[in-house]
Amino acid sequence: MKIVLDAMGSDAHPAPDVAGAVLAAREFNLAIILVGDESRLKPELAKHDTRGLDLSITHASTAIGMTEHVEAIKEKKDASMNIGMKLVKEKQADAFVTAGNTGAAMAAAIVGPYALGRIRGIKRPALTAALPTATGRTLCLDIGANADVKPEYLYQFAIMGSLYAERCLGIQKPRVGLLSNGEEEGKGPMVVREAYAMLKSAPINFCGNAEGRDIPAGTFDVVVSDGYVGNVVIKLSESLAKTLTNFIKDEIKKRPIAMVGAALAKPAFDALKKRLDPSEFGGGILLGVDGVVIIGHGRSDAKAIKNAIRVAKEAVAGQVVQVIASGLAAS
Repeated sequence: MKIVLDAMGSDAHPAPDVAGAVLAAREFNLAIILVGDESRLKPELAKHDTRGLDLSITHASTAIGMTEHVEAIKEKKDASMNIGMKLVKEKQADAFVTAGNTGAAMAAAIVGPYALGRIRGIKRPALTAALPTATGRTLCLDIGANADVKPEYLYQFAIMGSLYAERCLGIQKPRVGLLSNGEEEGKGPMVVREAYAMLKSAPINFCGNAEGRDIPAGTFDVVVSDGYVGNVVIKLSESLAKTLTNFIKDEIKKRPIAMVGAALAKPAFDALKKRLDPSEFGGGILLGVDGVVIIGHGRSDAKAIKNAIRVAKEAVAGQVVQVIASGLAAS
């Protein structure tokens, strides 16, 4: 298996991108192609012990900045995102990973000069994220690819999310919920109510409306929404987890006796930190694209990059593109 990494993607590129690629190549036994400015990548790669690892560099003369408009994808044909997509499109690699500009990455995958395009029959792709819950993780989609949706888009998101959860996350008969402001069938805006009616007869384990509280509770394995609401949910959840962790630290520091207890409970706190750490998830797959594309946070560190590559590996191994294509045809 060969994975392409946009080594100019993260906010602090290329250091965390290269370090994450080295970790992934070693831990997952993968061949990884680093795409970016060769004059910057070579010295960065030389800082690491790469003996026995299959790491190579493909030069790209420029990159897409975090603040650039998606039109930059068409204007900068030799950008690292475009060159990475080209390698996947030409079957020189199995998947593409970036921690760069989310909108640009989606544009590169769908309408860029080397676009992979959509799986036949898919109306809109959806970006995913896995949130930590009381019972494990819940897959949320869409989290930003589509601010405005139609009922049939939500229907397809549910089909894709269910297939991905089953094939790549190992969840048998994943419980699928439609995010709304109440569990009753008639709740929510018209687009949600119409999608609900469609999903009742879908060939998945549709369990009705999901309320916001159902996500941290782990009531559903897959929660479907439009990208506007999904993006708000994800960012609120990540910020809330960080804020609560800081609250606990601050309150412990105020109490000398609690400091002693905290020292004894350190293993539990470390486990909690790992459970809530977004970098453990790494990145979200852009479902519906005719190829494996993983998009991570711009602030990704080496661990997050490594885990984004792991997500790509699992998607390729699970043949998620083929599974969605056949699953959509059957629906």
